[in-house]
Amino acid sequence: MWSKDKILSREALITAVAAWQAAGEQVVFTNGCFDLLHLGHVDYLEKARHLGQRLVVGLNTDASVSRLKPGRPLQDEVSRARVLASLLFVDAVTLFDEQTPLALIEAVQPNILVKGDDYAVSQIVGHEAVLARGGQVLTVPLVPGYSTTRIVERISHTS
Repeated sequence: MWSKDKILSREALITAVAAWQAAGEQVVFTNGCFDLLHLGHVDYLEKARHLGQRLVVGLNTDASVSRLKPGRPLQDEVSRARVLASLLFVDAVTLFDEQTPLALIEAVQPNILVKGDDYAVSQIVGHEAVLARGGQVLTVPLVPGYSTTRIVERISHTS
């Protein structure tokens, strides 16, 4: 399978998730900007994947990222999606343009919703929808010292 084949429209993702769940697989969902993929991202995504059999990543569009983080993204959404999709433990990537991933989470209906442990479960967007369906909302430990913002700051101080 080509990495670009793992980048799905919302409709195609809903169909894929339904098929995986019908086969008894637990679908894990997470989301983020994933600008300048680094060790912290890779470790986080790999841990998330090990919580179930399939990992779906909701990826903020360029417009969505720029609303959240002025001056960003550094890489366009197509590049960010392809890099994420190339990871063996990522099963699907889909873009979302909304301010939060709530509508996407409600549409996908994952079994497990995951964010880093810098969030409390009550702060995770979509936690109520997932819990109401009998799913789980979990956090995974982050690798200290890794962030895109920190990398950008380091680069700008060395140039």
